[in-house]
Formats: sequence, C-alpha cells, structure tokens
Amino acid sequence: MGREELEALIRVLQEQLARPEGNLVLGTWHIHFDRKRRAFLFDKCESEGYCEERPAVIGVDGSVIDPGGPLFD
Repeated sequence: MGREELEALIRVLQEQLARPEGNLVLGTWHIHFDRKRRAFLFDKCESEGYCEERPAVIGVDGSVIDPGGPLFD
C-alpha cells in the first residue's frame, strides 16, 4: 500500500471506531487491501483455515461494499 491507501485506512478506522453501534472493524484479526477493488477487507477469522464470518469490505472512500457477517445460520 502507498501513502494514499494508508491515509484512507486511517480514516476508515477512525470513522468506524466513532460509530456507537454497527462498528464493522471490531474483532478484526487481519486487514487486507484489495488493489483491484480499492477496498480494505477486515477479516475476523482467528485462523487462516477456518472462518465463521465473511470479512467486512470497506472502500478507500469509506463506502461499505459488504458489511460481512455470519457464513452459517
């Protein structure tokens, strides 16, 4: 990631942490940057091999592309 993406990540984290409810980044174990989609993926899987949630996907502009959530009901 370059400077622009890192600054966007800081903004996204600050915006999410300021939300009293519906914070999409709490519980994140890994943050990935998808260059093609220009979005951050907040992965809540404790281990790479097993996961019960889709990652939240938030664009560099702060838009929520996918809020993530449970894979199983």
